[in-house]
Amino acid sequence: MTEANGGLLLSARARVPDHVVYRTFVRETVVLNLQTGRYQGLNVTGGRILDLLAADETVGGAAQRLADEYQRPLADVERDVGAFLTDLLDRGLIEVSADGDA
Repeated sequence: MTEANGGLLLSARARVPDHVVYRTFVRETVVLNLQTGRYQGLNVTGGRILDLLAADETVGGAAQRLADEYQRPLADVERDVGAFLTDLLDRGLIEVSADGDA
């Protein structure tokens, strides 16, 4: 991801679309795409990212909160969150809006 694209993603909002449902359990979050019938299991951190985004955080805001919570360098968390969200986007499990209207 280039710095320009990374900056756009960090200022964007991501949301789980209506055709996707998820449920958090103690050790994982299960995400189901109702259109395809395919599901994805996420670890605790992946589930936390979805929770932060559902609370109307920007991608960058969610990364900052995770960096604070896990005491990790912000640049590392931003890179990891970006890669994670790109994977979810490719699977149709999230939608991203650059204008803050996800």
